[in-house]
Amino acid sequence: MSVELKKARKIRRHRRLRNRVSGTAQRPRLSVFKSNLYMYAQLINDIDGKTIASASNLEKEFVKIKGAGIAAAEAVGTLVAERAIEKGVKEVVFDRSGYQYHGCVKALADAARKVGLKF
Repeated sequence: MSVELKKARKIRRHRRLRNRVSGTAQRPRLSVFKSNLYMYAQLINDIDGKTIASASNLEKEFVKIKGAGIAAAEAVGTLVAERAIEKGVKEVVFDRSGYQYHGCVKALADAARKVGLKF
């Protein structure tokens, strides 16, 4: 399967998901993006178009964790959940961005749940 076809399929899945998922001030959207090297997570209020909190394994705390593996995903999930709770957010809507819900995406979600986010 070509790379262009894979990207097109992911974009279609993400658009389908975004039709159903939207973030508000009380319940923002937890959006996940992953590349081959890094994981990113953001809490987004779609009504105001603002990012409430974000985390990635590019930050200084993650110097020892290399790659976008499960360990990095768990660390990013924990950090974004801690930052969300500091801002007063306890419930979120999970946006997996067209990725399958397993591996790194599942690890990030489970780590955020352990800290106390509900979704």
